[in-house]
Order: sequence, then C-alpha cells, then structure tokens
Amino acid sequence: MSELILPDLQTVQRRRKRVLGFVSVVMLFAVLTIGSAWPQSSWPRVAVESIGLLLILAAIVGRAWCSLYIGGRKKSELVQEGPYSLCRNPLYVFSVMGVFGALSQTGSISLAAAFTAVTAAVFIPVVRQEEAYLSAAFPGDYDDYARRTPRFLPAPALWRTSSELTVRPKFLVRTLLDGLPFLAAWPAFELLSALHDGPLKPLLRLP
Repeated sequence: MSELILPDLQTVQRRRKRVLGFVSVVMLFAVLTIGSAWPQSSWPRVAVESIGLLLILAAIVGRAWCSLYIGGRKKSELVQEGPYSLCRNPLYVFSVMGVFGALSQTGSISLAAAFTAVTAAVFIPVVRQEEAYLSAAFPGDYDDYARRTPRFLPAPALWRTSSELTVRPKFLVRTLLDGLPFLAAWPAFELLSALHDGPLKPLLRLP
C-alpha cells in the first residue's frame, strides 16, 4: 500500500519545489521594489531585524537538530523522539521560522509576514500527503502518534528521547547547507537597505 502512495508523495514534493521557486522569484522582485517604512536606525526596525536574526539562527540549529533524528529515516522508520516528540512536523516549523527571520532583515514586518504566510500555505498540502503516506506505511502506530502529538505547535510536556542516537553525517551536513541561505539574507538585505536609502529608491515602503 505504501508503494502506491509513494509516487504521489514524490509528485507533491516536486510540485512544492516548483511553487517555492516561483515564490522565491516573486519575493526577490518584492524586496527589490518594497522597502521598510522605518528609518534604518529606528528602534522598531532594529527590533524586527534583531528578532529575525535570532529566528534565523534558531531555524538553522533547529533544522540540524531535526536532521540528527530523521536524516535518512523518514521512509523507513516512524521517528517519534527528540523534536518529533514535541510536534509531528518540526522541520517545517523551523523552516517557516527561517523564512520569517530572513525576510525580517528587510526591516519590514509586513513583507516578512506576507511571504511567511505564503510559504506556510505551500507546506500544508505537502504535510497532508506525508501524513497519508506515514499512516499507510505505519498502520496503527502513526495514528496513535498523531493522536497524542500536535501537528505544528510544540508541546514541551511530550518531550522524550533515547539515551543513544545514530547520526548520519551526510544528512546533517546537507541540512546545514540548506539553511545557509537564511543566514545569507542578513548581509544581502543590509546591502539592499543601503541601496534603498541611496540610488535604488523603492516603489513602496511598508512597516
């Protein structure tokens, strides 16, 4: 039964990548033409950018943390420990945090919130398809896991982990590299902000 669902899962993942690629192009156009309504050194802008930087770091560390538990095991094991004991989709939660943190470096919380909402909307059908796959691949066990574990909002009281963990380095390294674009947003948007205050005037400014 799982073999019948797997191609659908792969199709959804490919579609997700295409949609996120399109969203990235739109986002690039938006950040080039939309600037922050707050002055460069104003406290609201500094606060937004600082919180965003913390979220970027949390996203990179969090995604690596998830990879320690699920790297290479997603289709062969039902991982229920570590971050996956707190919620069923921690990797997506950290990814959304990273998107918000990266876009916060524009100094516009409106822009960050808008594209974070779009990214979350793209992830939802992927999550549903993965849940259908896991339910078929691990009948009974996944349904029990889903009943006691929130989909997205972490529940710290549910934390549990084993005393030993087998780590697959290549998956950890790949996840860390995948998270670097979040961090690259910091200097990139700082440069863009300087251009917005100079020769490259934005068409619109949003708080």
